[in-house]
Amino acid sequence: MSEIAVELQDVVKRFPTPEGGEVFAVNHVTMQIKNGEFFSMLGSSGCGKTTSLRMIAGFEWPTSGEVFIDGVAQGHAPPFKRPVNTVFQSYALFHHMTVFQNVAFGLEMDGAGKDEIKKRVGHALEMVQLTGMDRRYPRQLSGGQQQRVALARAIVKTPDVLLLDEPLGALDLKLRKEMQLELKALQQKLGITFVYVTHDQEEALTMSDRIAVMSQGKMLQMGPPVEIYERPNCKFVADFIGTSNFLEGVVKSLEEGTATVFVSALSAEIRGIVSGNLSVGETVAVSVRPEKIRLAEKAMMNQNCFEGTIDLVTYIGSDTHLHIKVNDLTLKVWEQNKISSLDPAAYYTVGQKIWLTLFPENTLVMANE
Repeated sequence: MSEIAVELQDVVKRFPTPEGGEVFAVNHVTMQIKNGEFFSMLGSSGCGKTTSLRMIAGFEWPTSGEVFIDGVAQGHAPPFKRPVNTVFQSYALFHHMTVFQNVAFGLEMDGAGKDEIKKRVGHALEMVQLTGMDRRYPRQLSGGQQQRVALARAIVKTPDVLLLDEPLGALDLKLRKEMQLELKALQQKLGITFVYVTHDQEEALTMSDRIAVMSQGKMLQMGPPVEIYERPNCKFVADFIGTSNFLEGVVKSLEEGTATVFVSALSAEIRGIVSGNLSVGETVAVSVRPEKIRLAEKAMMNQNCFEGTIDLVTYIGSDTHLHIKVNDLTLKVWEQNKISSLDPAAYYTVGQKIWLTLFPENTLVMANE
């Protein structure tokens, strides 16, 4: 078996438009998905992630480029000849069949014997924690249980690759979060490759070994969750994954991976880590996450320290979200609530003066797209 489970090589997918033109759904995408990893394609609606998944599944064929599965070119092979299975957001269960019959359907189509079917279906239901529910019909199950049946039906045929197209999209938030952890645990137990499509950044960060961030048919960045979040390679990725403050400035100097940037809205210079190739005099975006800004009653350093006025305080239990005015800018700051008190004096108040520190190691300087 190849070390690479799925590979897209310079894949393009174009669709005709009603006006007689063409639109790029996937625009020269190259990616390698390793055997046994949980890989997510993340992006907003229309970014090309579902079309990419459908080309791996065989429901769409590439206009150009090639799709390899276990080292074999499969770009124009029909879905039933590919060693993959797909779990859809809609579950696509047969409502006139029991849970057992739904899960057994693919094995029956393959001509498996009754004893083998019973054994494999029982094992699949055990894996998704549905043992004892084999006689129920889909209408007698909750949304989460129906989702598990769809998963069992997909894994019972032991595919090399399991494709999941926003499979948790129809679930409520609490159940969705529970299923994220269950899916990750199931993937680790099975040891097979999961290729997961989602528009939910937190979902991708929670579950994935690696993430590919996509926009307008292109792949912008691919890497582990910590790399995507802590070191985004462009403004779009920094903005799409989590929340960021963006300051516009001009590069004054560059040295050993850091840049000093003059930010006119602050009438001051900021130092930060360089992301990408920048040059002196270039207009750039300075990005800093709200939770990485430190608050204090006095300046902590000579550089990257600014006095501001608290403009908005939102208490959300685990954190307090603040909007702080610094000159003409409003910066978002999130601070974890580490005290337990009802004393109003223990919390920030609107109008309070405060010092903000943007540590250089938490401040990224990148091209201003």
